[in-house]
Amino acid sequence: MMVRLDLITIVVDDYDDAIAFFTGALGFDLVEDSPSLTNDGRPKRWVVVRPPGAETGVLLARADGPRQAAVVGNQAAGRVGFFLRVEDFDAAHARMTAAGVEFVSPPRTEPYGRLAVFLDLAGNRWDLLGPA
Repeated sequence: MMVRLDLITIVVDDYDDAIAFFTGALGFDLVEDSPSLTNDGRPKRWVVVRPPGAETGVLLARADGPRQAAVVGNQAAGRVGFFLRVEDFDAAHARMTAAGVEFVSPPRTEPYGRLAVFLDLAGNRWDLLGPA
């Protein structure tokens, strides 16, 4: 029986700003942007982005209410909570830097590969990972 992780959710302030960051700065594909409804019938959008060639996507969910707004930018309590693996670390790092992505650590080599920590548009920490 095959099992796979299909989506993870990142809570954002604004759909369009998040789409622009993930597709522009990170180079993700916009897979879906469809109208939807909250459980109580209010309008929302179902927005999914995904790295090119990946199966797992990111659901960009606009914060609904103060409890959800409180986690925007702090979904992993200040830790790195998301990991973006690339084949060509130096090219990806250069492209992302040129696109204005904020790196909070310089590139370094660890036993599991090259890495640098960056922030998404809300301030969540990500590892950019590449081969050693």
